[in-house]
Amino acid sequence: MRTLYTLLWCLALPLLPFRLWWRGRREPGYRARIGERFGRYAADVPRPRGEVIWIHAVSLGETRAAEPLVKRIARARPQATILLTSMTATGREAGRALDGGRVIQAWLPYDVPFAVDAFLARFAPRAGLLMETELWPNLVHACRARGVPIHLVNARMSTKSAAGYRKFATLTRPMLEALAGIAAQTPSDAQRLEALGARDVTVTGSLKFDMAVPDAMVERGAALRTRFGRGRPVWLAASTRDGEEALLLDAMARGTLPADALLLLVPRHPQRFDEVFALVEARGLACVRRTSDTPVEPATRVVLGDSLGEMLAYCAAADVAFVGGSLLPLGGQNLLEPIAVGVPTLVGPHTFNFAETTERAIEAGAARRIADAEALVREVDVLLRQPQQRAVMRDAATTFMAAHRGAADRLWAWLEPRL
Repeated sequence: MRTLYTLLWCLALPLLPFRLWWRGRREPGYRARIGERFGRYAADVPRPRGEVIWIHAVSLGETRAAEPLVKRIARARPQATILLTSMTATGREAGRALDGGRVIQAWLPYDVPFAVDAFLARFAPRAGLLMETELWPNLVHACRARGVPIHLVNARMSTKSAAGYRKFATLTRPMLEALAGIAAQTPSDAQRLEALGARDVTVTGSLKFDMAVPDAMVERGAALRTRFGRGRPVWLAASTRDGEEALLLDAMARGTLPADALLLLVPRHPQRFDEVFALVEARGLACVRRTSDTPVEPATRVVLGDSLGEMLAYCAAADVAFVGGSLLPLGGQNLLEPIAVGVPTLVGPHTFNFAETTERAIEAGAARRIADAEALVREVDVLLRQPQQRAVMRDAATTFMAAHRGAADRLWAWLEPRL
């Protein structure tokens, strides 16, 4: 099965540079250092000496979650070099904030043997830490053959993903069995991973509970709020996915939100910024881009959050937040960012990507679930008009985050002896 998998990769390889170039129209980062995706490294990419601890964080969310782990390794192993790899432009951009002279960055190569072998020969990691669910059969196989222990950390496995793994068990089971260990976010994640063939699985919690909200982001949120108009109620639709914006905007048109309410709309994928801006304008709504110098007038109904790395600032600027990817059956995005800032948080019916965390947040009173876009607008309306309800949810959010912190300590206690 792995041979067939590799053959399919090889057939796709000639097309991949064109795909990267196409994605680079909206996100230029995809056009940078394309050779690294094939195991070819420019002369200015340092060849590290001594111990290398490799962390792979595929995208933006995983990179943010990796921050406490990066800091812990840097503090505990001062002589080690930390190699941080990613697959997306947003993930690589976020990784730059972690670079304190100890972190070097590279793209993870495509999962074909020649590229993987070149990557491992270049960096010779002492161990690899893969964040969440980023598993590649040829990569894991090559690491095992070279004696590089691979740990899956902050691991999660939804019911939907587990079903997909079971369909290709002849490929995925050997890969899971080859891992040196797994630190899962929740007991449910651990159970699903063990059922798929994983061994040596422990539960350490989610690193996202340990995320710190930088003062700079709070200050930036306050500056945004001043730009929006301090007296205006603001609600945030964060990390929305294709199809959700139309549902939100149409429900908003039919709803009874305060006349001066402002929607801060932040699509999940940067390549969709222009598309979503056009969608808002097509409905006759006055819209201003975050990155423009256009003033936010009282008649402005929507601000498009078309910047990267500012989600915490957007949360800090809002009275109420909705977390996207959950109105449609897409599994939902990370709801801990608005909760960490203390913003009353709403989610839709589809949160299987973060099922256990979402249920805990709802039980704690830090979040509420809504059935559809119309119900979302009604709930936003209630919360915007009821500062007491917002205060109760804000206090619940603070208590909820405090109760679940400590994943970084538990993970490091389990991981350090293995390194």
